[in-house]
Amino acid sequence: MEETVTRKRPRAKRPLIRIIVIWIIEAVAILILTYLLNGLHVPNFRTALAAAAAIGLLNALLWPLLSYLILPFAVLTLGLAALALNGVIIMLAAYLVPGFTVDSIWWAMGAALGLTAVNTIASSLFTIDDDSSWYRNVVRRRAKRMARPEVTDVPGFLFLEIDGLAEPVLEKAMRDGYAPTMKRWRDFGSHKLVEWETDLSSQTSASQAGILHGNNDNIPAFRWYDRQRRDIIASSSPDEVAALEKRHSDGQGLLADNGASRGNLLSGDAPIVSLTASTMKDLSRLHLTDFYAYFVNPYNLTRTMLLLVWDVLLEMRQFRRARKNNVIPILDKQHRGGKYPLLRVFTTVIMRELNIYTLIGDMYSGVPSAYATFVGYDEVAHHSGVESTDALDILRKLDEQFARLESAAKDAPRPYHLVILSDHGQSGGQTFKQRYGIDLQELVQQYAKAHQVQGIMQTNEAWGHLNVLVNDAIQNDKRTDKFLKRMTRGQTKDGEVKLGPDEDEQDLLEEAQILVLASGNLGLVYGTRLQERIRLEQIEMIFPGLLAGLADHEGIGWLMVNSDEGPVVIGQNGRYYLTPDRIEGENPLAGFGSNARCHLLRYNEFPDAPDIYVNSFYNAETNEVAAFEELIGCHGGMGGYQTRPFILYPAQLTITEPELVGATAVYRQFKTWLRDAHTAATV
Repeated sequence: MEETVTRKRPRAKRPLIRIIVIWIIEAVAILILTYLLNGLHVPNFRTALAAAAAIGLLNALLWPLLSYLILPFAVLTLGLAALALNGVIIMLAAYLVPGFTVDSIWWAMGAALGLTAVNTIASSLFTIDDDSSWYRNVVRRRAKRMARPEVTDVPGFLFLEIDGLAEPVLEKAMRDGYAPTMKRWRDFGSHKLVEWETDLSSQTSASQAGILHGNNDNIPAFRWYDRQRRDIIASSSPDEVAALEKRHSDGQGLLADNGASRGNLLSGDAPIVSLTASTMKDLSRLHLTDFYAYFVNPYNLTRTMLLLVWDVLLEMRQFRRARKNNVIPILDKQHRGGKYPLLRVFTTVIMRELNIYTLIGDMYSGVPSAYATFVGYDEVAHHSGVESTDALDILRKLDEQFARLESAAKDAPRPYHLVILSDHGQSGGQTFKQRYGIDLQELVQQYAKAHQVQGIMQTNEAWGHLNVLVNDAIQNDKRTDKFLKRMTRGQTKDGEVKLGPDEDEQDLLEEAQILVLASGNLGLVYGTRLQERIRLEQIEMIFPGLLAGLADHEGIGWLMVNSDEGPVVIGQNGRYYLTPDRIEGENPLAGFGSNARCHLLRYNEFPDAPDIYVNSFYNAETNEVAAFEELIGCHGGMGGYQTRPFILYPAQLTITEPELVGATAVYRQFKTWLRDAHTAATV
């Protein structure tokens, strides 16, 4: 990093003193826990010291072997099995130390959680650990087992994507204290902040295809209909994403030069991958399963379990408080209760911790470039609101991790540029159904009564992230695949585990004459009986009243269809013929940005473009749109912050692109930085 911080080494970091202090803290923690846990019994401090020593020795002697044996269970249960193993070790210590007793495995597991909690707090207070050592100690041990990386002055790049964070929201977060690390970088001059503009499809598959591969043609939305295959293509399906990458890659992706892909939808042609949806079955890549080591490490595991429990309780409290205070907009229990707190914690804690863990290992290994996606803010903003304190708090916790990466970079064998970016923003507001009592599928059905209308109104991104983890474990680690296959047999289809809502797309297509798909506040309407896109004139003949009915609805901002005169955008009070650049009446694209016409002209040419693009209204005064999904923060179309992502980049780098419009422009800029850094170092 450009900014160098000199830290004085605390006395407690000297090895012998550090061991003694930690031993005493563990003993005190055990005594404290005897007052909190009825099933834990320690008569005095001397016994507590002996118990702490026994637990430490048993961990050192038994954990390496036992953790390997429980590895499959640890991965599938997100660490619960390893927590149980921690409890077993505490019970063994109780057997060995006179006076130390534990009534059951459940009390032992509670003690394991409690010991970590007390130790974490005490370590922070007494500066025994700096804020990154719990990562670095584990990763360094692994790095020592690797070939020693070559020391070089050629800078490496970490591209860190905050999914769904708009530039104006980042500015607010900096002002309000939710992003102190990124604010420090900008304010002290080590980094500069610039906004860029997405394509029409302001969602991850389109943006990452552009950023990582320089090509995002024919990706009209998160989910679309392939007329030739007569099938629905979903960006949440690893098989479909793998096919998408194959079509869009020329082998020269952003990470093609020995880079690493961490937790992404697409790989950027990285030869080193983990938790990357598009490469799970690609055996030509090096699949590093570093996250297995993370799950079985006793300290990491127990600390993460505490974070999981805390985040679940926090979400329940936040939802209850929002309902009590009559916050608007707000989702109902169906969309924010049930399994959602558990699904949320996977994106806000598990994915974040694994990415940081592997990225620090990447730096210690000297990889020239890595790209990682952090999905927690996006998930919480969908359900709690774009600028809600709930979502900004997730951003604050991620900002802390960036400081850890900054610190770890000082020990890497090469300098590293940290580039923070987002793939799109989010726009807020009550959903279309909350406002008008019906969803887009039902609205289309109203104006096409003689035809069977079917649709999928949810994208279920978070389930997609979870499925990537499970499938990656099955495909790429022989230690876990058989066990996981047995455990997920009922959720497996065509060799791929599919957790989450059951969507029988084939039955849906067999019934549908008209198909409606939602991607944030962008809707796609297809006639399913033809293998080519139909024009405005045909739509008005086959589905009379449909276009007029949709355009007249107050929740609709504009429609785009093809016509004998080329693409035409239809609004409530006017039409915009894009090819001749002719407006009749009011301009339906007013308020949607100066590049709206260019984006729509391009998307009209996609082979899989829908018969009708439908975009919700955008109210500039309230900065609101209406999602066709049940999400109060959305992205996928036009209007508001969703098309306004950012790049926070080192100040010594230069923006050379004439304008950062479209994801492929970001790809070209990043490629230029990588090429220039290598060229400058070899001159």
